[in-house]
Amino acid sequence: MTTPISAFPIPDIATLPDDLRARILAVQEKSGFVPNIFLALAWRPEEFRAFMAYHDALMNKREGLPAAERQSLTAAEREMIVVAISAANQCQYCVVAHGAILRVRAKDPAISELVGANWRKAPLTPRGRAILAFATKVAAEAHLVTEADRAALRDAGLTQDEAWDVAAIAAFFSMSNRLANAIDLKPNAEFQAIGRA
Repeated sequence: MTTPISAFPIPDIATLPDDLRARILAVQEKSGFVPNIFLALAWRPEEFRAFMAYHDALMNKREGLPAAERQSLTAAEREMIVVAISAANQCQYCVVAHGAILRVRAKDPAISELVGANWRKAPLTPRGRAILAFATKVAAEAHLVTEADRAALRDAGLTQDEAWDVAAIAAFFSMSNRLANAIDLKPNAEFQAIGRA
């Protein structure tokens, strides 16, 4: 008997609407497994679609453009935000899952543990430190964010669009962390090996 991946029902992939089934099977084909978050969210198809639409808008933003034209955070910076705020929110699923993605995006097999354990002591650039200081404040104390916090991002070289992205990613994944914790979502064992070699 295996441990349930969630405290809530997990639908059979074969019974899902065509668009959701296709998305899940595409992820499975690419990664070799289905991340448990997909299975958990599929229980509520409309919410799954909305969640993934906003996730994709935040996390896949302008990735196809050259860096000079992107005016956006890098893929590694985005994942670093998710790992840091997920650790602050004590979301095991998101730390493990996005830690795997961070290792791949940063091309660093140790970075996810360093950021997750204590980003303030991790080997980050001044830009990375400014991003995570702002992101973790948004996640834990958004009501205390001031112009001085936004100025610190500008001083670190972030554009206004990038500052928005930091805030939006921190806010979205804070919601995701809370949901994952509330439903007792378990991380896939497969995440542990990703980005280690």
